[in-house]
Amino acid sequence: MTLAEGISVRDAGPGRDGDVVLGDDFVAPDSVVEDEVRARRARRGFFSLRESPLTRKIIIFNLIALNILVAGILYLNASRDGLALQRMSGLVGEAELVANVFEVQMPAQSPVNIVTGDGIDVVATLDALSVQDGAEVFVFDTNGTLAGQITGAATRPGDDTRRKPTVITDALTRFWKWLSTPFTSKSDVDAPNIEELARSQVAGAIKLGTQVMTGEVDGGAVFAVATPIMQGGSPVAVVAMVSASGEIDNLVMSEHERVLQMFIIATLVSIGLSLILASTIAHPLADLAAAAEIGGARNRRSQGAGRIRIPDLTARPDEIGRLSGALRGMVAALYNRIDGNEQFAADVAHEIKNPLASLRSAVGTMRVAKREDQREKLLEVIEHDVRRLDRLVSDISNASRLDSELVKEEEESFDLLSMMRNLGQYLGEQAGEKGIEFITDFPDKPIVINGLEARLAQVFVNLISNATSFCEDGDAIRLWARRRENRVLIVVEDTGPGIPDQALTKIFQRFYSQRDASDFGNNSGLGLAISKQIVEAHGGVIWAENIRPTDADITSDPLGARFVVGLPV
Repeated sequence: MTLAEGISVRDAGPGRDGDVVLGDDFVAPDSVVEDEVRARRARRGFFSLRESPLTRKIIIFNLIALNILVAGILYLNASRDGLALQRMSGLVGEAELVANVFEVQMPAQSPVNIVTGDGIDVVATLDALSVQDGAEVFVFDTNGTLAGQITGAATRPGDDTRRKPTVITDALTRFWKWLSTPFTSKSDVDAPNIEELARSQVAGAIKLGTQVMTGEVDGGAVFAVATPIMQGGSPVAVVAMVSASGEIDNLVMSEHERVLQMFIIATLVSIGLSLILASTIAHPLADLAAAAEIGGARNRRSQGAGRIRIPDLTARPDEIGRLSGALRGMVAALYNRIDGNEQFAADVAHEIKNPLASLRSAVGTMRVAKREDQREKLLEVIEHDVRRLDRLVSDISNASRLDSELVKEEEESFDLLSMMRNLGQYLGEQAGEKGIEFITDFPDKPIVINGLEARLAQVFVNLISNATSFCEDGDAIRLWARRRENRVLIVVEDTGPGIPDQALTKIFQRFYSQRDASDFGNNSGLGLAISKQIVEAHGGVIWAENIRPTDADITSDPLGARFVVGLPV
């Protein structure tokens, strides 16, 4: 087995792309990688939070936004003020209505005594009233003496203010009271009862008319309204009406309870949607990362020669699909580079082995050669092989450094035609020394492109030098260029022997050379391969074809060879 055969084992048998088949019992490394990715996916589960920091972040951020929204609704909610104003207006209307009931029963001129019931029966009038459940109605004389009192028991449609269960709100309220207790100072002032609160408004109502105030009774907020009872334009009594204790608080807590219930539902929905969103984002990213991590770990352990298969998510119309395509392209390019390097190493080994074998044979023969002319001929062979090795090593070194140098060098704008004219003048003189006519045909207007001028010059030096080496005295070489929309074509034509049809697809391969036996060893076969590499690095194309007398007869003998280089403008 030769060195070249020993370097590459990828052709050991048929298999999937990227697999190495060495026998019936061999397990492709690609399948091993895929099995590891599937195993990680199975351990992760669909809604795993432990192994997905991105999923946790998505859920946390969504919940933070939702909590801020709900907290803002509860904190800035104007429903309490609206309910308070509405209830206050209703209470004022009810109190004035009760006062009107008493006023219409008052005698026109006779004096009345509210406390004793002289002129009007306060208790009977109050008993006949329908007052909202929980509300208190007091009737005081002008001195603040209580003449009558009634507690409402009527329930009106839409006015049910009885305490309703508010589990969430009550729990939060208890928690807040427990949390704030150490920081809350206790008041030594006892809160007034309902009667005292109502009596405190009597003087103001007599002097100023209807009075409204708020207070706190038994730990609940209440509204108190007092309005005078008039007889002949003078106040004779005051009706005070106090809302049920905690009525507004109960209404607000009920509303907050509904908001919090919706918040819990929204939280559950948000978590579910976050998990679904995370499964479409975090899990594919985790698969991509797992494939890369497994490949990196296997490479560090130097396990096998298998290829890493990046999951194909290119069907997704989002950034993850783009990332998957980019990673797959990058991995494919990397493996193509590895394959190219392996093939290059095999070709180098093969090309170096030939002159080495010739040298070994010449040295062995020289030891047994007796005649001086034989020794001289063997020395010429050795010298030729040494020069060939030196040229081969130099070309190989240039070819191996080309990729990195193309990346490092910076492209600049330059006039392509100016460069071509300079090359034509210099290389035309060399062709003229060989008896070859050199013709150039360029447009008058300059053609400016972006690229590496020195590298592109190397391409055309190779093409023109090759044409010169194949032409003889009396032949001609034509160098011309034309611009076509967004590209420029540069053509090198000659009237030499042309290119064998079977070699047209091979001449750009490394170390391939279509030379006469007399010229064997004078060329490394890397010139056209390097030229193709430079042109493609500039986003261009290069190809070769034969010049025939007519396109209809492809079997006719060629009139010469034509090399075409297309570069973007």
